Amino acid sequence: MDLLNFARGPALQWSLVILVFGLAWRLTGILLLRTKPDFSEPRGSGGIGGAMRMILSRMWPKSEFVRNSVLDLALGYVFHIGLFLIVFFFLPHILFIKSLTGLSWPNLPNGIIFFIGAVSVAALFALLLQRIMTPVKRLLSNFDDYFSWFITTAALLTGLLAASHVGARYETLLAIHILTVEALFVWLPFGKLMHTFTVFLSRGVTGAAFARKGAAI
Repeated sequence: MDLLNFARGPALQWSLVILVFGLAWRLTGILLLRTKPDFSEPRGSGGIGGAMRMILSRMWPKSEFVRNSVLDLALGYVFHIGLFLIVFFFLPHILFIKSLTGLSWPNLPNGIIFFIGAVSVAALFALLLQRIMTPVKRLLSNFDDYFSWFITTAALLTGLLAASHVGARYETLLAIHILTVEALFVWLPFGKLMHTFTVFLSRGVTGAAFARKGAAI
């Protein structure tokens, strides 16, 4: 119980503080980056339309690349959609969010969540195997890629074990799961997991710039 109290108390408080300040620091740094003025004559409308076109068009690869990337794309969508459903539609997570924000919504049944969690973990291991076995991906991968994979997988896997009461006492499993999620909170603003908050921002800015230049998106 001491470990669980620590996880629910000081560790949770500090991880949330680091998460919030880390996100604020990173996003502020990005938004305050100086850009060179563009004195060229606009060739398109740009703005929101270009941003949205870029965001939507990059949700699927160009037709000439689909054949070689369809498996990566499928695994990526399975994992990301699965993680979204687990984080926001598992009842204990909804209750946690409600305790922080006062907001709540209907949850998915536990059986569906467990199935989604198992499929998501399987997709993560398949993605790791592809990264290791593909020479180019292996060459481009660094500590950030592997640690981000590890901490995300650990959070999902320990959550499944805790919810299933498998491997140890429930209190111990729950504490380990919470501590793992808190480690993810701490790492998120400083590693590649930051793309959770920047992916649409960066695509939108690029799309607006392309549209202003009249480039095809």
